[in-house]
Amino acid sequence: MKYKIFLLVFFIGLVSSLVIFSNSSTGVCTIGGGCDTVNNSSYGSTFGIKNSVYGIFIFSFMIIITLLHMKRPNKHTRTMIHWAGILGSLIAVYFLYLQIFVIRVFCNFCLIIDFGLLIALIFLFYLWRH
Repeated sequence: MKYKIFLLVFFIGLVSSLVIFSNSSTGVCTIGGGCDTVNNSSYGSTFGIKNSVYGIFIFSFMIIITLLHMKRPNKHTRTMIHWAGILGSLIAVYFLYLQIFVIRVFCNFCLIIDFGLLIALIFLFYLWRH
């Protein structure tokens, strides 16, 4: 049951990353505005690759790892899921900082991903305490 929350967060992250990636052809992100500004800024890519592409691959990988862990729990997959939650949350805080203080524009789908990862971190802390 407890890893279903991580699975949900990773799935929502994947869907949001796909929406952001496909925005150039569909215009979906125009709802609420800001996505084009954020994603076309100098912070919208890392090493020449759009951040949404990284999101698609990372969230897909984490969904697979989480499903494997739910089917056959083991220490290695649990550790990967926990580290993904920690690293993802750190990246989310950085992206929130950029949207609030540097770019000064918000991307709704980016916010969904960022807050989802922060919720996963809070849940992770809860798991460690119980």
